[in-house]
Amino acid sequence: MKPARKDEALNNSQNDASEEEDDDMHETSSMGSTCTDNTSNGSETQMKRRKRKRSKKKQPKTVKPIFKFSCYVKEDHGQSLFGCLFNYNLKNGELPTFATVGSNRVTIYQCQDDGEITLKQCYADPDNEEVFYTCAWSHDVETGTPLLAAGGLRGVLRVFHTASLEGHKYYIGHGHAINEVKFHPKEPYLLMSASKDHSLRLWNTKTDICIAVFGGVEGHRDEVLSFDFDIQGTRFMSCGMDHSLKMWRLDTETMQKAIRNSYTFNEAKNLSRFPSVNEHFPVFSTRDIHRNYVDCVRWMGDFVLSKSCQNTIVCWKPGRLEDVEVKNNETATTIITTLEYSECIIWFVRFSLDYWQKYLALGNQTGRTYIWELDTDDPVHPRCSTLYHPKCTTPIRQTAFSRSGNILICVCDDGTVWRWDKINDN
Repeated sequence: MKPARKDEALNNSQNDASEEEDDDMHETSSMGSTCTDNTSNGSETQMKRRKRKRSKKKQPKTVKPIFKFSCYVKEDHGQSLFGCLFNYNLKNGELPTFATVGSNRVTIYQCQDDGEITLKQCYADPDNEEVFYTCAWSHDVETGTPLLAAGGLRGVLRVFHTASLEGHKYYIGHGHAINEVKFHPKEPYLLMSASKDHSLRLWNTKTDICIAVFGGVEGHRDEVLSFDFDIQGTRFMSCGMDHSLKMWRLDTETMQKAIRNSYTFNEAKNLSRFPSVNEHFPVFSTRDIHRNYVDCVRWMGDFVLSKSCQNTIVCWKPGRLEDVEVKNNETATTIITTLEYSECIIWFVRFSLDYWQKYLALGNQTGRTYIWELDTDDPVHPRCSTLYHPKCTTPIRQTAFSRSGNILICVCDDGTVWRWDKINDN
């Protein structure tokens, strides 16, 4: 099973005892990141060097955290939580709501004004062997009620109507586990899933039709671990175990026609099933960014943020920096900057951006969370702070920001859910 492989990767790479020797010194719930300047002058004499060695070491610069610890809860199954996500489609005045997935559970929580987390709903799959890896929120256009999609080990894609607790749907098409699901940013009924079967599928949840399958001749050669739509929804970037990142387009004439037809096609009145589009060729593909599994990718404007198991998030752009459009079969890439962190060499650990793309959050395998402030005068070197709590010691699999960006949720391998609230500037 996949969770066993993830746990093996954790056990082989984690050395908590040696790396947490300074944890006892920290009694607060958050800490600042540090940086040191170790430059030296080649013209120094040997005597000066000796004096410098005997002198008191310069104290590292501390970056004040922008979030504070509020509370945490632990789910009773005690197994890994692989995903979490806030519902951005709530009305004004409604309390922030988010979902977590892990084991055979899909759980919905609400963030209270007093800093607490309350349980609202919990769905347990009838199959005890199911393990959910990912979830995504959308809404019903006609009624405005929320929709929640989830997928995992069995490869079955489920869609829940969380308001009515009725009308649950499921889709079977993938030949293996589903690693990530997301709804289209402009079309609330369009849902995409990425799978261990090396492909991605686009579904219409209103008519229950599989519109397209992305993969094949020049598709991924191993598990597809992550993908992300751009803000317009005209293209998406996928990544996986084959170390590659591939860009696909949804605004082609063939794809747009298939999407339109999926809303009106009636399988009951037709002698054949819907003619799903098989897209074998991405418009862009590269293996030059990472040298290991690429387990998370996100768009940020025309730039792409992606991470691997190498303690680095890379910000880059397909093609040359001055290019407005990415040419077909483009092979060039432009690296903008890299964000470095430590103690995160296991895979299936995902970062998140807030709704306004001002902050980026990533947890590591020892329970620390890194926060980069992207809305700065020097975006190439964003300020980074670290959140830490002495009871949070297991890998943080995913983070999620509320729509306002004032609440950060982290989920861990021991079944715990951690809430951090933004510190008021005043």
